[in-house]
Amino acid sequence: MRLLGYLLSGLVFGAGLALSGMMNSMKVRNFLDVASPALWDPSLIFVMGGAMTTAFIGYRLIWRRGAPLADSQFHLPPTANFRDGKLIGGSALFGVGWGLAGLCPGPAVASLGYGATPILIFVAAMLVGMFGARLVASRG
Repeated sequence: MRLLGYLLSGLVFGAGLALSGMMNSMKVRNFLDVASPALWDPSLIFVMGGAMTTAFIGYRLIWRRGAPLADSQFHLPPTANFRDGKLIGGSALFGVGWGLAGLCPGPAVASLGYGATPILIFVAAMLVGMFGARLVASRG
């Protein structure tokens, strides 16, 4: 039953990405290109606003419930100090990749069904980066 919940969550997330146009890398790039007023596309602001509103309400409801839907307890990090070099470096790398490719991991995975070579290359590079980061972290 838990796997069905995961599948439904992923399908709703993917459908939201498709409906909002966030799987179109040019839409994202046009949002990030504030230097070209004729091309700038502010629609991503509304997508982010809707996502933040939904997440805010959802987190409030789940915290009030006392446990996540798919587990008996929350699994939170042991420390509240989230500002470290790894987070800042990873965030910067994510932002640069998002700006260059016009995709982040969610829309990239949702776009795999298109079978486009640039998407496949992006996801392959993302997976190499993820496994590389784990390898570096395990040694360090």
